[in-house]
Amino acid sequence: MTQVTAGMIKELREKSGAGMLDCKKALEETNGDMNAAVDWLRAKGLSKAAKKSGRTTAEGLVVISADKGDKRAVVVEVNSETDFVGRNEQFQNFVKDIAKIAATEEHDLQSLLAADFSGKSVQENLTELIATIGENMAIRRLAVLEVEQGIVATYMHNAIVPGLGKIGVLVALESAAPADKLNELGKKLAMHIAAAKPEFLDINSVDASALDRERAVLTEQAREQGKAEEIIGKMVEGRIRKFYEEVVLLEQVFVMDGETKISKVVEAASKEAGSPITLKGFARFALGEGVEKEETDFAAEVAKAANG
Repeated sequence: MTQVTAGMIKELREKSGAGMLDCKKALEETNGDMNAAVDWLRAKGLSKAAKKSGRTTAEGLVVISADKGDKRAVVVEVNSETDFVGRNEQFQNFVKDIAKIAATEEHDLQSLLAADFSGKSVQENLTELIATIGENMAIRRLAVLEVEQGIVATYMHNAIVPGLGKIGVLVALESAAPADKLNELGKKLAMHIAAAKPEFLDINSVDASALDRERAVLTEQAREQGKAEEIIGKMVEGRIRKFYEEVVLLEQVFVMDGETKISKVVEAASKEAGSPITLKGFARFALGEGVEKEETDFAAEVAKAANG
């Protein structure tokens, strides 16, 4: 059996928000499997971890840059140790420059780090900036969306300066509809995405393993509630529909009116524009999402739980 350590308890507590002793018990029951332990806590009603995006404690900036007449756009997250650096003009200029590089050429994260930037690689420029400012930084992730016909709408929530802020959203709309109609719809959808945090575009794109995991947790929750086996299946499928409404963009209710599904919002916009509009994809980056800073204020409590 895997030995449950203080570090494992600490990690599970941060993931789940559950109490120390509950985290220890979950790890013991699942032989140290972190994901299984999260599910165990959820099934016992002790955690809502799967519905949390994680505490956004990392600092830095999210940046958006567009190219090809708004038919291509990129969102990039660059992290720093403190919020102070995010307001540094030199750091801001660096972030905007690398976003332009990412928008004008085909890049994943590794090729972006190796791309030319004023005669040096992006990574080399980043290393020099770290030495200059005196704080560690990292280009964490990027996403690119492009359409052949239509637009990629962009939205920056809590912008510090244009294109730089805390939450960046891209929305790809494929259509021959007028640009003004697409921009209007794209902005509304982007604002919805910023607020509603969808994880998938449509039901078909939901990750099969994520769905299986959710179904397993819901089944165990129903059993914990004492439900009869013959009705658990129907209960779980009903809750899966609710799960879709929470994480699938086209199944979500539009935050601006509180009643219309996003799929219907797009249909209505298509009719108004006189041309079919297809929501091809989206990207949402929230600064520091899923990144945890080291916590020290409950270290003694963790050690006590591990040894107790």
